This record gives sequence, structure tokens and C-alpha cells, in this order.
Amino acid sequence: MAQCVQSVQEFLQDAFVPLVAALCSDEAERLTRRNGLSFAELVKPFCRLTSEVHMRDPNNQLHVIKNLKIAINNIITHPPQPGAIRKLLNDVVSVSQPAEGLVANVITAGDYDLNISDRSVKANVPWYSNWKETLMELNASTFYTATTPWFESYRESFLQSMPASDHEFLNHYVACMLVVSSSEPEPVEQFLKLSQEQHRIQHSSDYLYPKWFIPNTLKYYVLLHDVSAGEEQRADSIYEEMKQRYGTQGCYLLKINSRVSNRGVDEQIPDPWSQYLQKNSIQNQESYEDGPYTVISNKSADHLISDGLDIDIRVDGLSNNFKAHPLQLDHPSDTSGTLDGTDFIKTTPSLHESKKSSSGTPHGACLTLTDHDRIRQFIQEFTFRGLLPHIEKTIRQLNDQLISRKGLSRSLFSATKKWFGGGKVPEKSINELKNTSGLLYPPEAPELQIRKMADLCFLVQHYELAYSCYHTAKKDFLNDQAMLYAAGALDSDLRSALLLEQAAHCFINMKSPMVRKFAFHMILAGHRFSKAGQKKHALRCYCQAMQVYKGKGWSLAEDHINFTIGRQSFTLRQLDNAVSAFRHILINDSKQPAAQQGAFLREYLYVYKNVTQLSPDGPLPQLPLPYINSSATRVFFGHNRRPAEGEKQAATHISLDQEYDSESSQQWKELEEQVVAVANKGIIPSNFQPTQYCLNSYSDNSRFPLAVVEEPITVEVAFRNPLKVPLLLTDVSLLWKFQPKDFNVKHNEETKELGVCGNDVIGAEVIAEFLINSEETKMARLKLFPHQTGELHILGVVYNLGTIQGSTALDGLDPSTGMQTGKLVSNGLSVRGRQDLEIQGPRLNNTKEEKTSIKYGPDRRLDPIITEEMPLLEVFFINFPTGLLCGEIRKAYVEFVNVSKCPLTALKVVSKHPEFFTFGGNTAVLTPLSPSASENCSAYKTVVTDSTSLRTALLSSASSGDFGAGMGSQPEVIHVPLLDSVLLPGASVQLPMWLHGPDEEGVHEINFLFYYESIRKHSKMCHRVLRHTAVICTSRSLNVRATVSRSNALEDEEGRGDNMLVFVDVENINTSETGVKEFHVVQVSSNSKHWKLQKSVKVSEDKDTKLASRERAKLCFKAVRCKSSDETYTFADIVFGNEQIISSASPCADFFFRSLSSQLKRARVQSSTLVSQAAAKQSFDEAVRLIQKCSEVDLNIVVLWKAYVVEDSKQLILEGQHHVALHTVGKEAFSFPRKLEQPEMVLLKFFRPENTPAATRPTPEQLSNLIKTSLRYPESFNHSFNQKSLCLVPVTLLLSNCSQADVDVIIDLRHKTTSPEALEVHGSFTWLGQTQYKLQLKSQEVYSLQLKACFVHTGVYNLGTPRVFAKLADQVTLFETSQQNSMPALIIINNI
Repeated sequence: MAQCVQSVQEFLQDAFVPLVAALCSDEAERLTRRNGLSFAELVKPFCRLTSEVHMRDPNNQLHVIKNLKIAINNIITHPPQPGAIRKLLNDVVSVSQPAEGLVANVITAGDYDLNISDRSVKANVPWYSNWKETLMELNASTFYTATTPWFESYRESFLQSMPASDHEFLNHYVACMLVVSSSEPEPVEQFLKLSQEQHRIQHSSDYLYPKWFIPNTLKYYVLLHDVSAGEEQRADSIYEEMKQRYGTQGCYLLKINSRVSNRGVDEQIPDPWSQYLQKNSIQNQESYEDGPYTVISNKSADHLISDGLDIDIRVDGLSNNFKAHPLQLDHPSDTSGTLDGTDFIKTTPSLHESKKSSSGTPHGACLTLTDHDRIRQFIQEFTFRGLLPHIEKTIRQLNDQLISRKGLSRSLFSATKKWFGGGKVPEKSINELKNTSGLLYPPEAPELQIRKMADLCFLVQHYELAYSCYHTAKKDFLNDQAMLYAAGALDSDLRSALLLEQAAHCFINMKSPMVRKFAFHMILAGHRFSKAGQKKHALRCYCQAMQVYKGKGWSLAEDHINFTIGRQSFTLRQLDNAVSAFRHILINDSKQPAAQQGAFLREYLYVYKNVTQLSPDGPLPQLPLPYINSSATRVFFGHNRRPAEGEKQAATHISLDQEYDSESSQQWKELEEQVVAVANKGIIPSNFQPTQYCLNSYSDNSRFPLAVVEEPITVEVAFRNPLKVPLLLTDVSLLWKFQPKDFNVKHNEETKELGVCGNDVIGAEVIAEFLINSEETKMARLKLFPHQTGELHILGVVYNLGTIQGSTALDGLDPSTGMQTGKLVSNGLSVRGRQDLEIQGPRLNNTKEEKTSIKYGPDRRLDPIITEEMPLLEVFFINFPTGLLCGEIRKAYVEFVNVSKCPLTALKVVSKHPEFFTFGGNTAVLTPLSPSASENCSAYKTVVTDSTSLRTALLSSASSGDFGAGMGSQPEVIHVPLLDSVLLPGASVQLPMWLHGPDEEGVHEINFLFYYESIRKHSKMCHRVLRHTAVICTSRSLNVRATVSRSNALEDEEGRGDNMLVFVDVENINTSETGVKEFHVVQVSSNSKHWKLQKSVKVSEDKDTKLASRERAKLCFKAVRCKSSDETYTFADIVFGNEQIISSASPCADFFFRSLSSQLKRARVQSSTLVSQAAAKQSFDEAVRLIQKCSEVDLNIVVLWKAYVVEDSKQLILEGQHHVALHTVGKEAFSFPRKLEQPEMVLLKFFRPENTPAATRPTPEQLSNLIKTSLRYPESFNHSFNQKSLCLVPVTLLLSNCSQADVDVIIDLRHKTTSPEALEVHGSFTWLGQTQYKLQLKSQEVYSLQLKACFVHTGVYNLGTPRVFAKLADQVTLFETSQQNSMPALIIINNI
């Protein structure tokens, strides 16, 4: 705020002082001009009294006046024009600006740190040192605030330039000095002429200026005597005559010019006049320095009263220098007072020269220090003897007149207490006041007399009496509704601005700073400054207020301030600041209506266009609109997927239209790692980089992505229009930088940027028009086409920003529905610029340093490496189904096309579901030639059978290696059988593909990853992949369950033992929703290395088994051991029809081996676990394993079926197969995975694990399967008990060793059935002979033991009473367990 070295009282004493006019003769002016000064300038430094003076008030109370100052000015009869005054004040404020480049003052108010520049005064003025000292004192003070020197300059100039008016008297003259030289022939006569001239000026209607306080103005006669040239006796004589005529208190002899001209120049005499003269011309000097033209603003005297040296018009021998005012306009006819800035411009070289010459002239060259004292004494005498008595007398007269006219009982001074104490007269409100600007008071009106007395008291520092008079006058004026008199001031926009700014600084400098009030008043001040033409000050005020409003959520206020700052900056040609301000309006979330936002946008485009025209070849600047979400930028490498053509379905691969799925991305990565490991002999290379065709914010962007030359790079940029008006972008393209590099040669080429090179290096797609509707988020996909290898850096987007005509009428509709592309009409205002794509990488959080600090890793999705040419594969699926029955087999075709110029090789496919598909076996013999090779166009390889083979197994064999399912391979990775393993450029090949419906119903997503390489090895890219996701919906078909049991018959037809019975339970669980009429089980096959199906045990003579909805069938088969082999599987087919499906050929064998993949994995895990166990437990574990193997079965059942389906009134035949893996005797197995029931919630138990884990023990059921027993005897035996009381029957006990080791067996015949239930069914008998046997059976040995049973009467007897105990030979009896009994062996004893 304004800084004042003086106190408030001192400031008022200096600003408002009694005015004294000076009327000099020509000879008197000549004397003073010897010193380079006029008379008024001569006495100016001595117009302040150095001692106290006294006067009495109307109550005769003594009043002390301190530091009284008077102002003596030459008379000017032409008042200054209002336009000139306003122009002067305007220029005073304009030239006083904050200095640029200096450190700004920082005011801390609460949470705000306000930067306010306060260095605005140049250091080349003579009084700068004093000002600097004062400023340093203020800086050191705790109450220091920012200065506003423009207000101080305005305040001083305003007080000096206030013209005298009829309703206030502070600028009216109280006295007049008449100055005559003693060298004139008739000095007294000259005094008379001057007196008459003053009277004519004051009382004649020809002169309206200057104004006089009272009609009887004090006249003080001054005789000026030149000591160096005049006669002192004559001067004394004239002075004596003057005292006789005017009295001793009305005249004075002033002697000057005592200094002789030939005195030494080295004598130093102080120059007290320079500070006054220089101070009044500082701003004029500054304006002269600014250029060849300036605005006339002369304020060489305190109250803008000219010294008359420049204008000398003689009238009747007198100096009529009062005829013209220095603020007179150059064009007197122009009285409008407009401030357009052109009426006041005038060339200044001559004026400048005069100022330079005058500034070089010394002041007071003829004066000595004694002359200085004389002038000072003259002023004191004039004040003590003339001025103050006159003022005291005038106050008394005014007080007496008011008492007599108002009828008051006492003086105004005595009534002060009453006025201060209360009893105020009710005043009318401002709303009740009428427009009475034309109301005028006559000079003798009591109201004006009160005001005159108040002003006079104010000038002599009698403030208490002055206040009481002002208060009385105010009430009188308000009662009369004389608002001009009540206001007592001239309104001005500029004055409002300055005072509002000071009010703002008062708010910020309070004990509790009111920051928002400061900002609000600065906005008001800026608005007033703008209306007054003070653009720089307006801009400064708005910028200071912006510090408070910025970032506080007051968006509308911010918009208004930024808009005004932008306009003011543009007017001042600060174009960069203007662009920045308008940019802030656009990038904030504006709450303005659409029309206002459109206006803001047009203003910005207009300003921005002017900026770009200044430097058309400069770099493209950043545009604020539309918003770009850089982190949402996606980059896609490669061509877009081809659409489906008829029955051809292209591989889904990956595109920008697909949503990112982290789980799916991880699955693709694992699949690629699997196939890369297979291609590199089980080892993943250290430089392996997972293929990423689409990069986004979720992908791993820490490495430089790889792109292939001549293949497009698509960048998807997310634009958002925050405005309520549409934006039209034209000629949109990517901005890039490229460094060509041959990765096979170790040298780099020159980096090339956009504009340096053409499309021969990087081709760029340009979008002609891109419309973004109001508040819309829209994606733009821009492409680059690299033609060379090297390093590419995508920098940003370049485009033209504009709007369309009638933009507010779109109502947010999609432009594609309302207008065609290329039909948008721009409003003609658009600018070209750029926006950079700057993506911040993920925050690092691995090491301790990274966790304790904020560090971000790189994001290189926009920095691809362009590699050499690579093959490009496209895959099409022909007749690929979308729906299958569970277990259904369907044949389709896959077409592989090489669309590049490079041959590809090593084509493989990897999938997590290898059991879903197959390309057939490795040999052509195993693969059917075509679907028409068999009956009903079966997908299987079939042969016609004769009737003799019905229900009898047809054997064949195959190796797992023939189908790529060996123990050491990855079953998920499948080699694609290409001719010579190469696909040439432009070539295509179709291969059959068999599909197997998953066993579980529902929707299945099956991922295929096709892997291929180039024949030529590259340093950067070793392989490429192609993705495909097949979606298959499966519905219910058959549910197959199977169990295996040991047969009672210990020997088959060939005399071999250890055969089993296989029970297969088939249920039709289809709900007929898919149109399935019935299922036919056409064949049951087995495949195993150790077992095979021998025949079907079937009572019905039907050829096949038909199952309608919800029907079940149970099939029984006999299984025997076959010749074991480590690699070869034995396939046994039991056919129920007249056509055999070769189960050892594709696709039946393929899907069988695919289903074994998980089992093979488990087997490898178990084998590795056994090897890792300790050697000390080896014998123990081998015994356990031998016992467990007795209950294990390695037998796989394949149920092949046909389904008859009615679809579109046509009957179709579908075929399929289900697999059941039998592993344990007596344990049921299923064709589909069983869903485990959720266990009940139990309490969590904590325990301490033992140091040595418990040994694995076989189950009792496993122990009871070492020996299988069977009794052979006649079912019925006839005996004559009459002849012989005892009946002896021979019985044979067959013992079969089921294990692969020697077994010790104990047979105990002493066991008797004592259960009463058993006795009710059959009677009791006894065994004769040896009742306990101990045997040892070799591996797989069958032993026959002859026994005799003794019966005493007829009946039905159970011979299954022998108890058999077994244990492995050479083992402790720990595992000795009773063996399972056979089925009840009943014999009938008849009497004959």
C-alpha cells in the first residue's frame, strides 16, 4: 500500500495549507529572475515556519499551531480544463509502474504467500538517496508492506491539481502579496496599480478564476530591493512611506541579491530550490526518456500554478502571466475531456531542450546565506503579523454572522460538546435523496458560511472546531438534498481504482489479514484501472488477485480473472502471457455455459493465431485442448485381423477392440514360455522377451517393444473434450523421431525427425477431420509405417484445433449420425499445435531404497525398435463349430497362410487343453484320408466286420510317440505337420483338425498359440506368435462310470490266470434340448500296456445298445493280461455293430493319449518322489509298493457312440467318445471330473510336526488282495447215509499269487461258522485230514490244494470256511493280513 514517511497529521499539514497569491510587477520579476527563479519559486523553500505560532478561537481560547506551512503562487486567471487534469493524473499513474526484473516483495498472510512487486522508482532522481533510506527503514520494520508509488504520485498530483470550486474553500486564496521593485520610478503608484488589478480579478465578472476566500482579501505589500544594484536609502525611504500608508503589519521590505557577480566561484552556497523543482518534473523527465513523443504533464508548482516564465503577455505595463494555465489543452475547443490518447500527444524536442537548459542554470546565484535568512524572516513576519491575525479575525466574523443569522444562543465552539454527545438530527437515507445537482447556494448563504469556517479552521489545524462545522454543514446539505455539496469531491474512475487498491492493501495488512477481501478489492481496482485506460495497472491488480483465487475451487472467478488477464495482456502485446491466461481457462474444469466457453475458445484461438504469425517458422507450441490421457495410450503392432469370409473364420489374435485381461495375459505368456522351451531343447533363452502386440497401462513396458519393418504401428490416443462445445481437429497425425540403425552392422546413422525426412523413412497416416463432441471422450487411432530398421520414438500428436459453425446446436449428438465425414464446416478459426505424449512409468517398490523414496521406472511403449523383416502368418478355421456335445468328435480344417515375403518354419501350436484338438498322427497310415472314407462320413478310420467278431475283441497296437505324447515331451506343444516343415511366402495349406468336446458342459474358452520362426535367424526377434481363442459351448451327452473286479475263474481258456471283470455303466443324461433323439453305444475299446478286453459278457443278442433320454445300460467285459511293453499300447476293440472303429488310429488314439497327459505328469512326479527318498527305507518302501500294485490296474476304457440328432427336419449322426481310466480294483471311475463337495467348517488345530514322518502303510484292502482263492467242487453230491453214516466230498482249493513277488501263505481249516444266522441257512461240517498248511507261492503262481469235507446228514453247506493268511516272503509279519474270501461256495448233499 502507499508508504508515507510522515505521520497522518504531518501529511495533512503539508497537503492542506493556506494559499497566498502573488502579484508582481515586471521589474520585481526581473530581479528574481536573476536567480533563475520566479518570486513564488524564490520563497517556496522558506514557506514552513520553524517555530510555533498562536491564535485565539471564537471563545478566546489560545490555539497552538505547529509546523505551519503556507503556499505562495502566482495568479492564473484561466482555470485548468478537466480533460487536462484527468490526462495529467492518468499520465502520473501510467509512468509509475513496477520495475521489471527486480525481486518481488512477498507478503505472508495466513496460508497465502503473495508476490507483490514494489520496486517502481528509478534511482536517477536527486532525492533517491533519501527515499532509499526511508524505504530501508520500512523494510526493517515489522509492519512493512508492499508500496504503491503510483498511488503516492497520484495523491500528490491530485491534491495539487484540485481546482477551486464553489462548494469547498480549501483551494481559495486567503491573502495576496503585491510585489514591487524599489528601482521603479514610482513604487507606490505601482502598488496602487497592482491593488486595483487584484480587485478587478477578484470582483469582476470577467474573471471566474482564481477563487478567493472572503471579499475583503488581505493585501500585503512587499518592496523588493536589489542590494547589489539599488540604492538602499531610497528603498528605506519608500518603505517608510509604505508603513505610513499601509501600516507596519501590512508591508515589508525584502532585500535580496546581496552577492556580487565577481566573487569566487569556489564559494559553496546551498541550493534549497532544486528538490522542489526537480521533484515536480521527475515524471516529465521519465517520459522524455521513453521516446520522441510524450504527453504534456507539467506540474512545476505545488498547486499547478505556473511561474509565468514561459508565457509573458503584457497588459497595461503589468505582467499578465496569469492569462494562460499550464494545464491548458493544446486544442481549447475540445472540452469533452476524452482520453483517447491522441489529443495530448505532442513532439517534445524543444521542450526537452528547454528543460535541459533550465536544469543546467544554477538557482539563487545572486543570493547569499544572509539573503536566505531574510527571505525566511520575511515569511515569518508575513505569517505572524499579517496572515494569522487576518484568519483569526475572519473566523470570529464568520462565527458572529452565523450566530446572528441562525439565532444561536452561543458560539459553535461551545456547542461542540452537544454535537459530540448525541441528539443527532435524523438524516435521510441515500435512497430518499433526490437528484438536485442543479441546486446552488448564494455566496452569503449560511450553509456556505459554515463550510467556509470549517475549511478555514482546518487550514490552521483547528480540527476540533473544523469537525463540528463540517458536521453541521453536512446535515444542512443533506436536508436540502444538495448532494454535490455533500460529497465535496469530484468522481473519477481512476481515483476509484487507486482508492480500491489502497483498501485492498488495508485488508491484507490488518492484524488478522482478510485475504479474500484483499483479492476482491483488487479485482474492483483492476476493473476501474481498465476503464481508466490504465492497462498495465489493471493487469497487475488482476494478477495479484489471482494468487488468492487460484486453486481454491472458485472456477467462475478464476475464469473471469484469467479472461481479463488474457485480454489485457493481448492489448499490451504480451502475447505469451495472453495465451497462457486463456489456456488456463480452457484446461480447468469450467462450469461456464456453452456459449461462454465458446467465446473463451474463440478468444484463445484468435490470440494464439496472432502469436504464431509472429514466428511462423518457430516450433509448434503446446495446445491445451483437447485433454489427452497419456497413461491410457495404447500401442498395437501389426495388421488388423481379417474379417470372416463365409465358412472361414480368422484367428482372433489380438486387437485394440479387445479389453485387457491380466489373467488371460499371464496365460498367453505361460503358453509362449512353454513352446519357446520346447523349441530351445527345454531351456528358455536368457534374452527371451514375451511377445506383446498391444501395450497399455497394464502391460509390462519396461523393455523396448519390437516392431517389424513394413508393418504398421497403431497408436490409440484418448482425447477428452472438457468443454460444452464441440472441437474439430483437422490434419491429425503423430509426431515422431527416428534413428535408422542396421542391427547387423555396428554403426549408427543420423537421427531424423518429422519434417526433416519424408515418408521414405516413416510413413504417417493423417486423419483429415476428427470431431469431438461436448464433454466426450473419444479415441483416435493413428498409424505409422516404418520403412527402415532403427529406433523409433513417438513424441506426441500434431493437429489443427478449431470449432465448427453452429457448434452449440449439436446437443452432444454423435457426428456420425448427424453429419457425414468431410462435411463438417469450420468457423474458419483454427491454429496448429502439438501435444506431447508423456507417460509416467510404474512406481518402483523392490529395493529398500525404492520403498523409502518415490522413484518411477521407465515406460517404453512409445519407443519401439524396428527390426528386420519377419514372416507373417494368418490362420483361418473352416467349418469350426461353436457348439458340441460332451465327448463329441468333429472334423474341421485349418488354413495356414504366409502373407509375408519371408518363408516360415518350425510351426507349432500350444494350448492348455491339448485334449480338445489334434492334427492326426505322425504317419499317414494312422490318419483317415478323408471324411468320406467310411460309412456315414465318420471322422474315424473304420473297417467293416463280420458276424464272427461280434462281442470279441479285435486287437491292434500303437505307440505314444506316434501321436506326440511320449513321456519326455510336452503334451501341450503340438507340431503342425507342414510339407518339408516350411511355408513359403504367399503359400497356403489346409490341414484337417479333429475336435473333441470337453467332458464338462458349459462354455469353454480354449486358447491356441501358434508359434513360428523365420528361416533366417535375427538378432532382435527370434520368433513370432499368433493367438486364437475358440469359444465352445458343450451340452450333456453320456455319463460313463466303470469298475473292475477280480474274476472267480482263476484260469482262462488258455490256462492263464489273473483275469478280471470290467463293468461299464452308461447313462444318457442329455435333456433333448439339442435335438438328440437317442444314443447308440457302437463300440467299447480298451488301451493299456498290461491289460486288454477279451470279450463282452452280454445276455441280449442286440447288436448295439440304444439309450433314450435318462436311460441307463450296464455292460460287462472280461479283461485279461497282455504282453507288457514300455512304449507300445495294446488296443482292444469290442464292436457292437458291423463297423469297427480303429481305436489305435487318429483321431481316437490322439484324444486317448491327450487324456493321459495329466496322468503322465503325475506319474513322473511320483517317480521323482520315490527316487528322492532315503536309501535306509528302500526295502520297506519296495514292500509297500509291491503290496499296492496288487490292487492297481492300468486299464483305460473308451466308449464310442453315435447320436441321432434332428435338426431342421433333417437327421444328423454325431459321433464321439468318452474315456474312463481304471486305476484301482473295486474303485469306481468316471468319464468326467467329479465336483468335490465343500467340506464342513471345522476348528483349526495347531500341532507340532514330528521330526520323522510316519511310514506309508498299505490299506487293509490292499493287503487282502495278495492272494486270490477259489474252490472247485461239485454243486450237488449224492450219498446213501443208510449205508454209510459219513459222507466224504473231495474239494480243490486254488491259490493264485496276484503280486510280483514271492508270498508266504498259511491256510487254516479250523475256522467254523458259529453265527446262528449262518447255521439257519446251512449246516455244519468238518474238514478231514491236515487242518493247517504253510506254503510259498512264486510270483503269479497258481497252486492247487486237495481237501476233503465230511458231512453227517443232508443239507446245503458253505464250503468257504478256510482262512488264508499271506505276507511277502523275507518280510516281517507286519503286513500279514487275512485274505478276502471268495463268493459263498454252496454244496447240496442229497441222500439216496
